Order: sequence, then C-alpha cells, then structure tokens
Amino acid sequence: MPAESGLVLKIVRLPLASTGTQRLALLTNTLPMKSIVCFALLLLVALPLSGMAASAHRKGKLLHVVSFKFKETASKEDIRRVEEAFHALKTKIPGVEKLVWGTNVSPEKHDKGFTHCWVLTFNSEKDRDAYLVHPDHKKFGELVGPFLGDVFVVDFWSHE
Repeated sequence: MPAESGLVLKIVRLPLASTGTQRLALLTNTLPMKSIVCFALLLLVALPLSGMAASAHRKGKLLHVVSFKFKETASKEDIRRVEEAFHALKTKIPGVEKLVWGTNVSPEKHDKGFTHCWVLTFNSEKDRDAYLVHPDHKKFGELVGPFLGDVFVVDFWSHE
C-alpha cells in the first residue's frame, strides 16, 4: 500500500537460499524505492572516489607561508633577533622538513608593508599541527609579538 509520501516499501519473505541480487530486485521493483537504492549505490561509489580526490593533492608537500610586517618602532637588532629565532625553529621542532626565508625584493610594490617571508615545508597536516602547538613555537610568538605590526599566513599543498 503506497504511503502518502510517495514512498512504497514492499515487505517480502524470501527463502534463505535467495541471493543478494534476488533480494535487491524485489526491493527495487517500485520507482521510489529504485531511486533510493540508486542514490545509496551512488553514494557508495562516490564517497570513496571523493576521498581519493581529496588525498590526491597530498602527494606534494604542505607549505606554511608566514609574512611579517614589523612595527616602525622595531629596531634592526629586534628584527635580527626575530630572524634568528624563527630560523632556529627548524632545529627545535620535529616535523619541519625545510625552512627557507628572505626579505621582500619585489619591484611590484604590492607588499603592503610586509618585509619578511618564511616558508616551512611539512610532509603532513599532522606535522604542521604539531609545529603550531609546540612550546618553542609558542615561545617564539611571545618574542615576536611586541615587534609585529601584522602577520599573514597561508598554508597550501604544493603541486608540480
């Protein structure tokens, strides 16, 4: 008997020897039920594929890009201490595969006052996340805080 919602479900007793295909055929012999079963099968196929697509970009490296704009009150010595302390994080925190840095040399004049850039390379989000909460990273944040006018951070998975 059809329900008011348009969904029709037939309850059928099957012999124990029935195959899964026979059961599916009996369950899907009405149009609304066919739609539900087709949707469920589509999900069973699509979800694993979406997971493969999401993990495909992870074949590269996870890059953590940090740019600093220093306050005008930061002295050259203050900035030098920040540079040295940031560079030292690679040796203090496990999971940092590579750390490179430099100062802006772009002739385009779109730096918005950001003068320094660090790029840290990680093999996984787990490594990056461990870096972010590491006590030495927190300690570095305390050191740099009084000298920063602004900070800009972008993380991305590299593609070749």
